[in-house]
Amino acid sequence: MYYYIAHDMQRCGVKEVSTAFMSNESISLLLVLRDTQDSEVLRLIQLAKENNIPIKEGSERDLWRMARDNKGEIKPQILALVGRNPYAEIDEIFSNGGLIWLLAGAKYPVNIGFTIRTAEVSGANAVFIDSELNNTERKGAVRASMKAHRFIPIHWVNGETIVDKAKSKGFKIISIEDIGTKTPWDENLTGNIMLIIGGERAGISDAILQKSDSILKIPMTGFVPSFNLQAPMAIVAAEAQRQRSK
Repeated sequence: MYYYIAHDMQRCGVKEVSTAFMSNESISLLLVLRDTQDSEVLRLIQLAKENNIPIKEGSERDLWRMARDNKGEIKPQILALVGRNPYAEIDEIFSNGGLIWLLAGAKYPVNIGFTIRTAEVSGANAVFIDSELNNTERKGAVRASMKAHRFIPIHWVNGETIVDKAKSKGFKIISIEDIGTKTPWDENLTGNIMLIIGGERAGISDAILQKSDSILKIPMTGFVPSFNLQAPMAIVAAEAQRQRSK
């Protein structure tokens, strides 16, 4: 079930992409095979250009790795992103509503990259990142996302400021921290919500926790007293995806 839901924003192959155009779906990006000579793919590329839809090129391996339907003998030469604008600015993100992630204080580029990928795969609308990384480190983070950053809007922000903006737009603020009293399975994760996960060392700041409407705790029964950053995010992302798919 999760595999299908995770790719609900993807149209895979010529037939699905062509149908998406004919059905006037909200296509926001095409990923196409570099130097393709396929006449149908070229036709769809021209349609995208006429409709000012951004086009990104990739290798055969890139498209195979990204494609939902990559188990057959015929490898797709075109994929379309629908339902999410990867270039959305902050005001548009809040206007669209849905589920947004905030990484508050994460310090390691690889961890940030993994969380970007988790957010994208699980169908989030955007990722906000509050982290003091330099340009080289930020590039390392997007590399670690396995290029998922191409398909979801990412903004580097001040955490407290973006939380205030989210609250002003009617979003429910849900933090994930050890002091929480509810599990993800006890919380309503539907509607317009901002999910917040803290940094590897300091966690979520007291200022943001005080602004939170709910604080969740991930149960731990082993000897080691904490998960790595990606694990609690993946747990909550999967539960949110389950609830929102009903």
